[in-house]
Amino acid sequence: MTILELREKRNKAWNAAKAFLDSHRTEKGTLTAEDDATYTRMEQEINDLGKEIARLERQEQMEAELNKPVNTPLTGKPGAGAKNPEAKTGRASDEYRKAMLDAMRCNFKRVSNYLQEGVDADGGYLVPDEWDRRLIVSLEEENIMRRLATRITTSGDHKINIAATKPAALWIEEGGELTWGDATFSQILLDAHKLHVAIKVTEELLYDNAFNLEGYILDQFGRALANAEEDSFLNGDGSGKPTGIFDATAGGTVADTIAAVDADSLIDLVYALKRPYRRNASFIMNDATIAAVRKLKDSNGAYIWQPSYQSGEPDRVLGYPVHTSGYAPTDGIAFGDYSYYNIGDRGSRSFSELRELFAGNGMIGYVAKERVDGKLILPEAVQILKLSADAG
Repeated sequence: MTILELREKRNKAWNAAKAFLDSHRTEKGTLTAEDDATYTRMEQEINDLGKEIARLERQEQMEAELNKPVNTPLTGKPGAGAKNPEAKTGRASDEYRKAMLDAMRCNFKRVSNYLQEGVDADGGYLVPDEWDRRLIVSLEEENIMRRLATRITTSGDHKINIAATKPAALWIEEGGELTWGDATFSQILLDAHKLHVAIKVTEELLYDNAFNLEGYILDQFGRALANAEEDSFLNGDGSGKPTGIFDATAGGTVADTIAAVDADSLIDLVYALKRPYRRNASFIMNDATIAAVRKLKDSNGAYIWQPSYQSGEPDRVLGYPVHTSGYAPTDGIAFGDYSYYNIGDRGSRSFSELRELFAGNGMIGYVAKERVDGKLILPEAVQILKLSADAG
């Protein structure tokens, strides 16, 4: 079955589920145990179809990558219009990347002079430029906040100026005195909190050239760093880690606290956010919260949940995109413009080897480190709907 056919099938299943829910409610507006079990199966079928669609999309992407031609045929005269590409130097050079791989495979016994280009203050070797860019790609794929927030690369403490007061226009009589206001400003400081991830690999794998050591380490480090970052960007308290958007003191503005999520409370949440911020606004909520939100209707009886029928597009609630995260709290829903959340990356990530620590086990440890901070610079740009413990 093709992806298009699966999308159509999921659409029909979703419409059938909505019709079933409408026609089987009791006078109290609830479902019987038997009808609830039937609706749960229908909802599970919709979720399974969504997973299959995503699986086929990944398969298409992989096949397209594998089907790319290895060699590009010549279409012109040799040397015609040829340009010498600018040679890469330092950590961006192929020599640095190859020297790093060679040093890893020989337990850093053969350290090429090329690696002297990038030694950090703690004695580790800086990740080659190519690796650093690929690690960033891995972070973006796993971390929703790196896609939504504003990213800044800093070399030291980064100060962000915030206008605390704004000038206001006043009507005056002819010949009346002018009223003067003072412009005040505040500052937010992006610090650099250290995040690290460590893994162990066996010596056999390290020495086996057939094993894609580079790809394995990048994938594992990328996933681990991304998960830790997203948790902090959402829930961090600023103590040794970034400050999250759900933080009680320096996160978003709490718009309301309710016992259980309903359509009216989500509508109120949308309009609690000032109009200029709503242009690029979206929801962030926990996966578990979606189950309750998908059943909600507005005052006209229409479902506020709008599933996406286009690849790469997020589902929507009340016309706004929905981003889900397993790290988002179950007792809160965020709605706002997350470009006002600033992520400060301090320099490049570094990489070091720990051989002696696991020498008795025949394994070698590797550590990747980064320094990063994140803060919401305008709390009013993100509104938070708090749910009590019995919500959902």
